[in-house]
Amino acid sequence: MNDIMDKLCRLLEERRDGDPSSSYVASLHAAGLNKILEKVGEETTETIIAAKDAATSGDLAELVQETADLWFHTMVMLGHLNASPLDVLEELERRLGTSGLTEKAARTK
Repeated sequence: MNDIMDKLCRLLEERRDGDPSSSYVASLHAAGLNKILEKVGEETTETIIAAKDAATSGDLAELVQETADLWFHTMVMLGHLNASPLDVLEELERRLGTSGLTEKAARTK
């Protein structure tokens, strides 16, 4: 899975400063953080709706597609703020073996 993440991270970085008329990623960066956050919010809502539909229908295809869209736009957001999706993976790895309740209680506000 890290191979896919590495490839996608490189692709997003390559396209970040590209021509907004020919690159969706570049167009998001050119539009700025508010536009990127709007897309993250939109994809979040669509993912929630797809999950509810999947719970009823048992068909996970749309849920997987919407989750991919959400992850993609979240990765663009991270890149816009000079963070990496790999930073998120490192944080998740750090949390492995720790109870979610314990981890949450240990966070500073």
